[in-house]
Amino acid sequence: MSGSGVREQNRTMRSRTVPPQAYFAGSAVFHYLGPAFAVLLFARVAPAGVAWLRIVSAAIVFAAWRRPWRALRAADRATIRLVIALGVVLAVMNVCFYEAIARLPLGTVSAIEFLPVILLAAVGLRSARNYGALGLAVAGVYVLTRVQLRGVALGFGLAFANAACFALYIVLAHRISRAPGLRGIDGLGAAMLIAALAITPLGGRVVAPHLLDPIAVGAGIGVGISSSVIPYVCDQLAMARLRRETYSLMVSLLPATATVVGLVVLGQVPTVRELIGVCLVVAAVAVHRDVTTAGAAPRPRPGGAAGRVGLRIPGTRPSR
Repeated sequence: MSGSGVREQNRTMRSRTVPPQAYFAGSAVFHYLGPAFAVLLFARVAPAGVAWLRIVSAAIVFAAWRRPWRALRAADRATIRLVIALGVVLAVMNVCFYEAIARLPLGTVSAIEFLPVILLAAVGLRSARNYGALGLAVAGVYVLTRVQLRGVALGFGLAFANAACFALYIVLAHRISRAPGLRGIDGLGAAMLIAALAITPLGGRVVAPHLLDPIAVGAGIGVGISSSVIPYVCDQLAMARLRRETYSLMVSLLPATATVVGLVVLGQVPTVRELIGVCLVVAAVAVHRDVTTAGAAPRPRPGGAAGRVGLRIPGTRPSR
């Protein structure tokens, strides 16, 4: 066995000494801790600029770590088109997400983000259970959108645009995960490089005046690593050892995690109505049945790009 093979085997053995639930907890916390820090960074850099810093810093990390262009050499044109499409979606999704959390509580944006996950499950597997989950999710989002709608309509519009991009992300990442010869992290890394190019017209001009500000750049790099690197790698390690049903159930806690992070880091104290809305979405994600596991024997699956989604994308979490 080559030296690189021995090192890879040693890393795999070390990763298995940590409980998979610990990796999921790390993913859940960092997935929203990064955006919470991004909100604090908005005082120095506009949201689109922060999104640019996040994606570009994550792209640099993935480029140095995975060198994803090597995996694309063996990919066919259809796979390359999917990677390009995913990169564009990642860019737009992140801009919408940051613009939304600049105007709305983090927990509210997170809850709205899960609506397409439940909708895709209900469409893919038409069961009473999934229809019930969809009803709970719609009710939760309805309650959330009734909270101070006047004056923040743009924020809700951006949150729903982010959710729509998230649905596109799910579909594209699912297809990439089935592409021959392309591993999940490599597909994500390649898409992140495309996203760095795609987001430059949206956020490059905004961030340009701050590139000589070491505090802003350093904080942006921290946001990128904590939002787009650490949680995705943790997801990889968790998914490889957790049953998909278990993982999907744990994912239902993410809107609540976002609410807690928003409270602790940003001081965003939720109202009773907001708590009810988030709880309804949490219940919906917990109840819905994953369309990718229907009729299949439950077994661990390799991790990949999809990360935090309850609708499991086999063999592939951006996030975000």
